Parts: sequence; C-alpha cells; structure tokens
Amino acid sequence: MNRRENLKLLFTGSIGTGLLLTNCTPDAQKIPPAPVLSGGTIGGRTEEEKIRDQKLLADQFFTEEEKKKLKIIVDIIMPADEESPSASEVGAVEFIDFMMLDQPYNQTPMRGGLMWLDYEADEKFGKPFLELSQDEIMQIVDEVAWPDTAKPEYEGGVKWFNLVRNFAATAFFSTEAGWKYMDYQGNKPNAWDGVPEEVMRKHGVSLPEKYLSVYLKPEDRGKVAEWDDDGNLIA
Repeated sequence: MNRRENLKLLFTGSIGTGLLLTNCTPDAQKIPPAPVLSGGTIGGRTEEEKIRDQKLLADQFFTEEEKKKLKIIVDIIMPADEESPSASEVGAVEFIDFMMLDQPYNQTPMRGGLMWLDYEADEKFGKPFLELSQDEIMQIVDEVAWPDTAKPEYEGGVKWFNLVRNFAATAFFSTEAGWKYMDYQGNKPNAWDGVPEEVMRKHGVSLPEKYLSVYLKPEDRGKVAEWDDDGNLIA
C-alpha cells in the first residue's frame, strides 16, 4: 500500500470498540464521568487539567514489545515518502500511548489487537509477529486493512485496525508535517484572498466578472466596504 492508497482508507469502516477482540459489552466498558473542574481561563486549561495531563504524560501504557509492533503498523498505514515523514517519526506511537491512558475504554481493544498479531503470525508462519519478514507482515495486514473485502472471521481484526488507523491519522495530522502535507493554511487574519483560482477551475466555477473590480485586494485591507441602497457592493 502506498501513501495515497492509505489516505483513502483513513476513515473507512467503523472503529467499533464494543466487542472488539473481547467479550466486553459496551456497558462493561463504561467508565465513571470525569468530575466537573473549576477555575482556569476561557479557551485555556484549568489547574486540575494541567495536573492530570502531566500525570498521564509521566506514565505509559504500552510495553516495549507492544510499541515495536505498533510502530510497524502505523508506518504501514502512513509510511514516509518524498513529501513527509512516517507516522512513527512524528510521534504517533507516543500519541496513541497517551490516548490509551486518556481513554481507558480503548485499552482492552488495543492490547487485544496487538496480542492478535502474534496469534495470527503463529497460525500463518509459526513465529512471533516481530520475527516476520515484511512480506509476511503485509499478508496479515492485508487481511484486516480492507473492510469491504475482509473475511467475516477477521471482523475483530478489522475493527482493531480501524482503531489504530484513526489514531495514527489523528496523530499525523495534528503535527506540522501533517498540516504541510494537506497544505493546510489555517486562519490568517486580514489575509483572505478568496478561493484560489486553480481550485475554482477544478470545480468549474469562476468569480462574477461584474464584481472583479471591487473584490478585496491585499493593498486595500483595512478599508471599510461601501454598499448602495439596494445592498450592492460598490467599493
């Protein structure tokens, strides 16, 4: 799978953690609601939240062996190429580790999936997952990476792979490398020049000729628009 093919799959299928590789019902996975926190500033973090974050960051969920397995999987999902680094290079494994502590209800499905890799490796090749060749690894991944064509007996593996894929994508696209890959521009105060011309052409639309002379130009930023009595923009 190349990067372009992987990106098409990023949000395919359902995460479905309910019965994933476990016999836990959704009710059994419920955790008590977090207490309402007080203080802090609008848009900021409360002191309680900061303390909780630091506590989670100081802990870890995965064993070293699990991290090695996860690194292999996330880099298959989002490998390095000429445009950007791999998922593991931007900290996807560390991000998922943090999320397991932040979202305890995902711990059993995630750990179960990593254990399943060894089970499947032993069934197919008679050795642990970390001892497999790249071709052998891909034979296992291909069984669960394509939800529409996966065999019914791999339903649990498909749900687990979707879970990892969504976490890997979230991790990658939360970094500067991910923003650059998407060419995300973000909010630029006083720097909106309209939809780029190449995007307009791609969708078969264009700016109305009659307004071209009055559209905002970079050099005119800061000027107050003027409208006539009928609501037409004049300057």
